[in-house]
Amino acid sequence: MTNFDKLLENNKRFAATDFSEHLPEIPFIPNQQVYVLTCIDPRVDPAATLGLRLGDAIVARTVGGRANQSFLDDLAWISYLHETVTPDADWFELAVIHHTDCGSALMADDKLRRGFLQRGFEETPLRGTAVTDPAVTVPIDVDRIVHSPSVSGRIRVSGYSYDTATGRLTLVTPPRSRDQGPATALRLSEKPRSER
Repeated sequence: MTNFDKLLENNKRFAATDFSEHLPEIPFIPNQQVYVLTCIDPRVDPAATLGLRLGDAIVARTVGGRANQSFLDDLAWISYLHETVTPDADWFELAVIHHTDCGSALMADDKLRRGFLQRGFEETPLRGTAVTDPAVTVPIDVDRIVHSPSVSGRIRVSGYSYDTATGRLTLVTPPRSRDQGPATALRLSEKPRSER
């Protein structure tokens, strides 16, 4: 028996449900029009912390929830598909979520980081991975996404801090986009007047 065997049994039960009835028609346009970037930490699973169901959101998870180059490359591809395949569809909002008590903060430990460098990594990107204070790192990553030339300027990007002790999200950076700026960006909870 392996650790994964129980999950395989869970999968059999899942496959017998009506899951396919809730999937979005277009894979890069999620049901809730949300794209979430968060940490790989198992304590911050967005299905639990945000109540997301299958098909509701695109979810990317990196160490610290950082907007690293691999994440930006993936986002560039999704935004390119949106612009070329579904140009008239509504755009999702991207939420960057960093959390308290993040294991990535260990990257700020010079001795520990230097040991890891011996495995072929570079100093600057590793040091930049550390999330010691989400209120500081979230705006950095929101800016990085908004100003990335390969990512569509139509994507609204917001930033949040998740407290692992309380389970609460706190807005750090209000939604904004490169094309629209902060003034005309919609919040996750807002709807256009026509839908009210």
